[in-house]
Amino acid sequence: MKNITKIQLGQNGPFVSKLGLGCMRMSAIWGGSTPDEKESIATIHEALDSGINFLNTGDFYGAGHNEMLIGKAIKGRRNDAFISVKFGAIFHNGHWLGMDLRPIAIKNFVNYSLTRLGIETIDLYQPSRMDNSVPVEDIIGTVAELVKEGKVRHIGVSEITAEQLLKANSIHPISALEIGYSLAERGIESELLPAAKELGIAVVAFANTAEGLLTGEMKAPLTENDYRNHFSRFQGKNLIHNLEKVEVLKQLAGDKDCTPTQVAIAWVNAQGDHIMPLVSMSRRSRLPENIAAMDIVFSPEERNTLNTTFAEGAILGGTYLQR
Repeated sequence: MKNITKIQLGQNGPFVSKLGLGCMRMSAIWGGSTPDEKESIATIHEALDSGINFLNTGDFYGAGHNEMLIGKAIKGRRNDAFISVKFGAIFHNGHWLGMDLRPIAIKNFVNYSLTRLGIETIDLYQPSRMDNSVPVEDIIGTVAELVKEGKVRHIGVSEITAEQLLKANSIHPISALEIGYSLAERGIESELLPAAKELGIAVVAFANTAEGLLTGEMKAPLTENDYRNHFSRFQGKNLIHNLEKVEVLKQLAGDKDCTPTQVAIAWVNAQGDHIMPLVSMSRRSRLPENIAAMDIVFSPEERNTLNTTFAEGAILGGTYLQR
């Protein structure tokens, strides 16, 4: 078993693997097909065997399918896995309808999640986004009640502002902040990251390859049925410009005898001991590459090349996808 580095969630929280396994792609997303279930379960098993114990899901991934899948995978191995669950997003026929963060809804969501997962306590429970329809005090306060009831161990938050993070932490200690972060998406560096670090809150960083932009495999234009066509980052001149930036990443990766994806993950990992790259996988074949990325180190010159090439605003257009 490889010795995966650990990260502490919160000032007094548990230690988990510094590389997290995002399970979203193990279920049908954005109207796509459902991946092979046996392979997905085998991927979770191999991740656990490799020392990756942080499993991330949402109760809305595949309309509950993702939680049931994880439940099957961890049966008999509950103590090997740390389960992180997001809640609050409402979907119908694959279309996002909005958020429901009312206390009565949260108490409903958690019981369905526990049943689908086949467990008694969720390790980390977090609203998937704050939409200002319900006060932060009511949302975090309700989850804090679930902690007292023994249904939740630790509280996390996702997709919020620095101000909301401070308020949430004042209501109950927040263990982790889940947020998109990559070479292509650095907007959180000015306020949100410093706030999390000051409060001792771990950062669970998803979308490390910016929806595939940083893998070095994307070509312009995308195929007509590619869901990423909906986002300005992947359209027309924006995509051509952005792929030119990625050429620098590919060159650096080649010089280091690794892949652009590994460089993208390694850069996120290198941003701090309190930052966890959360990598979505549904196939065992991806595990060795992603685990190896955690051992990559950069010289000062390489860091400067990456930070200069991918300075905030260098990547044109935007995308916003929930994990």
